[in-house]
Amino acid sequence: MSDRRKLVLLFFAVLGFVVLYLGVGLDHAIVAYALPRRLSKVLAIVLTGGAIGFSTTVFQTVTANRILTPSIMGLDSLYLLNQTLVLFFLGSTSILLVNSQLNFFFTVMTMVLFSGLLFRLLFRGEKREVYFLLLVGVIAGTLFQSVSSFLQMVLDPNEFLVVQNSMFASFNNVKTNLLPWSSLLVGGGVLYTLRYVHVLDVLALGREQSLNLGVDYEHVVLRLLLVVSVLVASVTALVGPITFLGLLVANLAREMLRSFKHLHLLLVSSLLGVVTLVGGQFLVERVLNLASPVSVIINLVGGLYFVFLLLRGSYR
Repeated sequence: MSDRRKLVLLFFAVLGFVVLYLGVGLDHAIVAYALPRRLSKVLAIVLTGGAIGFSTTVFQTVTANRILTPSIMGLDSLYLLNQTLVLFFLGSTSILLVNSQLNFFFTVMTMVLFSGLLFRLLFRGEKREVYFLLLVGVIAGTLFQSVSSFLQMVLDPNEFLVVQNSMFASFNNVKTNLLPWSSLLVGGGVLYTLRYVHVLDVLALGREQSLNLGVDYEHVVLRLLLVVSVLVASVTALVGPITFLGLLVANLAREMLRSFKHLHLLLVSSLLGVVTLVGGQFLVERVLNLASPVSVIINLVGGLYFVFLLLRGSYR
C-alpha cells in the first residue's frame, strides 16, 4: 500500500473515531448538554495528540534517536513540580491554582523559560553535543521529581488530592477557556516548524552530514528544540503529562511509511496521536467506565513498546 493511501485511511480513521466518540450513547434528551462537552474533549484530544506526535518526531530527528521523547528534558517533572510548589507555599486557595488561565500561562512560561535557559547555556561558547543536553535534562528531571515527591510527602492529605489530579493527563474536565490559548501556541509552533521541514530531512542524516550540506546546525537545533518545548508545555499545561504517547506514535509512523520525508512523518505521527487518544478515551469511558485515566493505559502500552524497541535494538 502506498504512503498516500495510508494517509487517506488514517485520516478517515480519525474522522470515524471522532464521530464514534461523539455519537455513541448520546441521548436525544440531553444532546444540548452533552454534545458541547464532548466537542470540547475532542478538541483537546486532537490538539494534544497532534502536538505530541508532531513534537516527538521533530525531537527524535534532532537527537538522532528513536527511543527519546521531549519528556527526557524534564518537562513533565517540571510541570508537576510547579503545581506542587504552588500548593505547598501558597495553598489550595491560591489564585495560581484557582484561576485556570493564570495557572496555564504560569506553567507554560516556566517550562519554556527553563528549556530556553538550558539550551542557551549548553549551546553557548564551545560546541556541545545534543546528548550532553539530554544528560543534563535527565538529571534536572530527576531532581524535579525528587523535590516534588518530598513536598508531597509533607503535604496535608486533603491538599495532596489537589496535586494528585495533576499527575496524570485527563480529558474529563477540560477547561474550555484554555483551548484558544493552547491552540494558538500549538498552531504557531507547528507553522514555524514547517519552515524547516526540508531541513529536518537533512538533519536526519546526522550532525556532520548536515554541516557538510550547509545547515547551520547549532542555530537550527536550538530553535527547533525551543519550539518543541512550547508545543509540549502548551498541551501539558492544558491536560497534564502523557509520557509515552509520543514515543508510541512517532515510532509507529516511521514503521508505517516507506518515505523518510518529514512532511509525511509529521502528518502521520500527528494523526496517529489523535487516533490513539480518541480511541483510548472512548475505551476508558464506554468500556472501563472511567476506572482509569487514559494516560495510564497509554503509558502502559507505550512502556511495553519502549522495552520492545530496546530489545530489538540490542539484537541488531
